[in-house]
Amino acid sequence: MKILLTGATGYIAKRLLPVLLDGGHTVVCCVRDKKRFDTSKYNTDLLEVIELDFLEPDSLDVVPEDINVAYYLIHSMASAGEDFESLEQKAAQNFTDRIQRTQAEQIIYLSGIVNSEELSKHLRSRKQVEDILASGSCPLTTLRAGIIVGSGSASFEIIRDLVEKLPVMIAPKWLNTPTQPIAIRNVIQFLGGVLGRKETFGNTYDIGGPEVLTYKEMLQKFAKVRNLKRRIITVPVMSPRLSSYWLYFVTSTSYRLAVNLVNSMKVEVVAKENELDQLLGIELIPYDEAIQLAFDKVEQQEVLSSWTDARSSKVLEGGISNLIEVPSYGCFKDQQSRKITDEQVVIDKIWAIGGKTGWYYGNWLWEIRGFLDKLVGGVGLRRGRKSSTEITAGDSLDFWRVLYADKKEKRLLLYAEMKLPGEAWLEFRITDNTLYQVATFRPLGVWGRLYWYTLLPFHGFIFDGMINKITEVPDTEPQEVIK
Repeated sequence: MKILLTGATGYIAKRLLPVLLDGGHTVVCCVRDKKRFDTSKYNTDLLEVIELDFLEPDSLDVVPEDINVAYYLIHSMASAGEDFESLEQKAAQNFTDRIQRTQAEQIIYLSGIVNSEELSKHLRSRKQVEDILASGSCPLTTLRAGIIVGSGSASFEIIRDLVEKLPVMIAPKWLNTPTQPIAIRNVIQFLGGVLGRKETFGNTYDIGGPEVLTYKEMLQKFAKVRNLKRRIITVPVMSPRLSSYWLYFVTSTSYRLAVNLVNSMKVEVVAKENELDQLLGIELIPYDEAIQLAFDKVEQQEVLSSWTDARSSKVLEGGISNLIEVPSYGCFKDQQSRKITDEQVVIDKIWAIGGKTGWYYGNWLWEIRGFLDKLVGGVGLRRGRKSSTEITAGDSLDFWRVLYADKKEKRLLLYAEMKLPGEAWLEFRITDNTLYQVATFRPLGVWGRLYWYTLLPFHGFIFDGMINKITEVPDTEPQEVIK
């Protein structure tokens, strides 16, 4: 079967893709930027990658006409823009128009549970997209899910931040809202299970785990699994705006995502009963077991995807290709270089940078910069990294985005997603047994230049200290500094 997979760089699609390939299907992945999609991890000729933008109808001509099934996994919940509803509707309409001109016999859409009389803006948008997809001639199978629990999911990481960082929580009253969390493993089983099943064509199914829990109970169960004692006090006076700021500063989420999550968490999300799990032979995973499975993946360094994989900077909407050539004209640079004796040791250190490893020198200053970034609405340092040893183009890395990562070429290029009066790149490159470390800043107006000169005294010892630590060899002579 030939399958079109949209949202291929997103959290769900990255989990679904290996399952489809293992099933012997040919999968055509839709991406806006091929450089963000690492095909090297899929050793198969069943994979095809096409570059398009569902907001641009003319770009959809590259969609093959001989596809059999299309997965629609595009969501804009974390969009930096205010009007993500209109963007989602436009993308869905363009997708529907194009699919009707192919041989597709089924569209599969992952939506949200919308059984409450009052819906959040986010859930209302999901329902509108569902209606658009159903309006076409191609049969639609809709799966509606609530909170998805899995390593790297936004819900998992937010709950983890709250439970592990706060012994006592003063929380808003929406923590008493009922919801029905579902394990990511079950979600993927449902998505794969309805593939080509004609009895599911034209039908909508709510999918959820075996338990209905309040958000407070979810936090308490999470703490129990982690052997932590936590006290949660709910108060009725915390406004949605204050709740959003609370989530934003305590967890790794962006403010825009925090706003959408808070608005959604005020809505009861409980699945209507159906027999789809029995039809597909799926055993629903309890919430505490889903948590443990997620931590098993984290500890084994097998997190396949993260919610931070999605593009979070408006600047990056033009694609990685537009940023991968580091500018030189009109830029400030801090250039460091050191001779090295063991390339592999240095490469391993570079590929482990950020996250729990830190930045090797002046970590407290990096943390202050991350906190200041949060204060002005930036991403901060809490996003961390998906794996402690592997880096792929498109990955988030604290408040950086990976533009290029190639161990064979011995080059790592990062782009800053922190709030800046300009643009910043950080590059590590090894040539002729020499590590070159270059920080580049392209200022925006007077404020950009003032920003650079204000931080110039710190750059000297931060970047100098960082390259010294990266190239440091125990019990040997100091590294030679290249003038």
